[in-house]
Amino acid sequence: MTTPQTALEIHLAARPKGRPTLDNFAFVEVDVPKPGPGQVLVRNLVMSVDPYMRGRMNDVKSYVPPFQIGKPLEGGVVGEVIESTVDDLRPEDVVVHNLGWREYAVVEARHAIRIGSNLAPLEAFLGVLGMPGLTAYVGLVDIAQLREGDTVFVSAAAGAVGSIAGQIAKLRGAARVIGSAGSAEKVSYLLDELGFDAAFNYHDGPVAEQLAAAAPDGIDVYFENVGGDHLEAALGALNNFGRVAVCGMISQYNATEPSPAPRNLALLVIKRLAMRGFLVLDYDHLRPQFLGEVGPWVREGKLRYTETVYQGLRAAPDAFLDMLDGKNVGKMLVQVAG
Repeated sequence: MTTPQTALEIHLAARPKGRPTLDNFAFVEVDVPKPGPGQVLVRNLVMSVDPYMRGRMNDVKSYVPPFQIGKPLEGGVVGEVIESTVDDLRPEDVVVHNLGWREYAVVEARHAIRIGSNLAPLEAFLGVLGMPGLTAYVGLVDIAQLREGDTVFVSAAAGAVGSIAGQIAKLRGAARVIGSAGSAEKVSYLLDELGFDAAFNYHDGPVAEQLAAAAPDGIDVYFENVGGDHLEAALGALNNFGRVAVCGMISQYNATEPSPAPRNLALLVIKRLAMRGFLVLDYDHLRPQFLGEVGPWVREGKLRYTETVYQGLRAAPDAFLDMLDGKNVGKMLVQVAG
């Protein structure tokens, strides 16, 4: 196909205060650049929107630089190489890189990972076989030190990470896996499609009461995606020497005031609990182990996954906002091009 002269990008128009709105995004037509030495031009096909992007919209010091006003946002994307100045990547190769939120991107070749479709469809490398899947794997296997026979509680269990974490726990021998979600539809999805042993809608009543009913003998591992009342409930339900892998706290991402800490943090001492936060970017060395174990599960249909897909790059802001509101089941993706 012929490369166009101009293409669409989505820029950060203004920093949000509280929940972002469509006014925080700008659609900008730009010239399609030419790759320089060591670079490739990629036509983006499918992009990811993820909760961590909300933090990058704020001008605060963090583990990654904030998005810049007047510049395109970034995020994981699968694309096709159109032009290349390196021998290792050629036109028609399909790669994963981090310059999403635009139709075309010039990418440093060393930051583009060639992928194939022998394990799963290409978009799976943004979800179950990509960053969310690796996050779930690292949180359970390395951070929480999952053991056979454990009872595991996963919050936001119908999301991109939680839905994979619960299944990995079962496949690795957990005795019981419990999930929380935000609708009756998602609860049914966890129970009927993903094989969770118990699940509840956190809108139906206090999380602590519903968790206690689902885990009368307590829990051994908590995979934390939500924070707030979920964390407080999990600390109350954890057995002695329980482990908490803190992946995210989406309930606080749009907060304009500091959220109160759980009121029962003393249980960390009383129960001798281990609670540790982590960033998946520190664990790329586990990617081969992850793909070696999880890839066959995906190929054999033992680990199931769902994607919520919005069509066209102009739909990306809506997809992002809806993801923050929990309207997705599984991984939220945007089909940038056919």
